[in-house]
Amino acid sequence: MTTSSTDGISRCRIKRILIAVDSSSESARAAAYIRYMAVSGVQIRIVSVADNPRSLLPLEFLTDVELEAARIELFRDASDAVAQAKAAFARGNGDIETDVIDLSRQGGYAANALIDAATSWKADLLVVGARQHHGISRWVEGTVSEFVTTQAPCSILVMPASYGAEIRESPRRILFALDGSPLSLDALRFGLQFVTPEAHLRAIYVVDRAVRLTDFMPIRVLEDAFVEEGKNALANAAAIFAHWPNPVETRLLRTKPTSDDVSRTIVREAARWHADLVVVGTHGRRGLARWLLGSVAARTARITHTPLLLARQTRNS
Repeated sequence: MTTSSTDGISRCRIKRILIAVDSSSESARAAAYIRYMAVSGVQIRIVSVADNPRSLLPLEFLTDVELEAARIELFRDASDAVAQAKAAFARGNGDIETDVIDLSRQGGYAANALIDAATSWKADLLVVGARQHHGISRWVEGTVSEFVTTQAPCSILVMPASYGAEIRESPRRILFALDGSPLSLDALRFGLQFVTPEAHLRAIYVVDRAVRLTDFMPIRVLEDAFVEEGKNALANAAAIFAHWPNPVETRLLRTKPTSDDVSRTIVREAARWHADLVVVGTHGRRGLARWLLGSVAARTARITHTPLLLARQTRNS
C-alpha cells in the first residue's frame, strides 16, 4: 500500500483499520486480505461482537442459568475469532489492539455496535466479511446494509463469501467505478493507496440504459447525457492515472436496456476483467438522474463476488 502524496492521496491516507470478525471463514479471509495491505505505521484494531442470547433464543424455555451459559459461549466464540485473526497478522504490523463487544452487557444491535466502535476509535477503514444469511452478513446486507453504508463514519472493505481466488500480498487488478461526481474521484484517490507497481488499473463509467417508469425524459436523452458525463469522468480519471507508472485503462460501459442496473454491470465487469478489488464511492449523485450513489454502493455490496472498497470522503480529505 503506497503512501504517495501524488494528486492529493496523502490527504486521505489510511491510518487506522478496524477489522470486524466472527467465527466464519469469510471474516478470516477478510483479515487475511487486509493484513498484507496494512503497512508499518498503520494502527489496527480487531473487534468481534458477541450477540445477546436473549435476542437469539426463545426465553420462555430457558432459565437464567442457561442464558448465562449461552452468553459465555457466545463471548468465547467472539474472543476466539479475535485471537485467530490477530495470530494471522505478521509481526511487522506492530501492536494490534483487540476488543470483544458483549451485547448482553451493553445492549443494542451488532450493526450499531460496529458503527459505534468505528466512530469512537476514529477508524479510517472498516473491514468485514460477508455471507448471505448468517453472522457478520447482517452488517452488509438488506436494510442493515443501507444503514451501515450510510451511517458508518469511514470507508468499508467488504470480503464476499463467493470470492474464492487466491489472496495475494496486494491487489493486482483494481477496478474503479465512477459516477461523474467529484466524490467518485475522491474514492478513486482513496483506492489508489492500495496500488503497488504490479497492479493494473481500470476506471469504468456505467451508462444506465435501463428503462424505468420514474424517468421524466426520453431514455435517449438521458443516455446521451450519461455518455457525455461518462467521457468527462473517465478523462478526469485518466489525468489522475497519468501520475502512476502502472498499466491503466478506462472504459465506458452500458447497462442492458431492461432488467439491469448499474450495480449488476459493475459486478459483471469485475468478474469479466478478473478484478481482485473494486472501488466505489459511497456518496454522490448520478448526473441528471440524481440517483444517490450510496444506493448503488449498497446494492453492489450485496451482490459482489469481488472484494469491494466502499470509499467514503474522509475527515482529512
